[in-house]
Amino acid sequence: LAQVVEGCCVTTALHSAMSVSRFVPLLDRVLVQRIQAQAQTASGIYLPDAAKKTLNHASVIAVGPGRRSPDGNLIPMNVAVGDKVVIPEYGGQALKFEEEEYHVFRDEDFIGKLDE
Repeated sequence: LAQVVEGCCVTTALHSAMSVSRFVPLLDRVLVQRIQAQAQTASGIYLPDAAKKTLNHASVIAVGPGRRSPDGNLIPMNVAVGDKVVIPEYGGQALKFEEEEYHVFRDEDFIGKLDE
């Protein structure tokens, strides 16, 4: 079995052995990891998994070099590693590295960047 990621083919055995630090996004793609919703309320009550909301916030893990304009100039990326971004509810390509789930989006797909 093989998993296809926008033109890149990664075999299942290799896919599970790869670490996220070795993944390099191409062109204007960005690797993000969703920020997990808190499992505990402010009053200290633990929430079951079914009651947790899925947040549309993510942390940028890896960034590609950017894409080229029609005249050949490199268009810089809008995000950098470590940024917190707002991602769309649907879309992106899901990847798994070492039992952790990540997503790959294009730079233009982000809704915004969160200032800390």
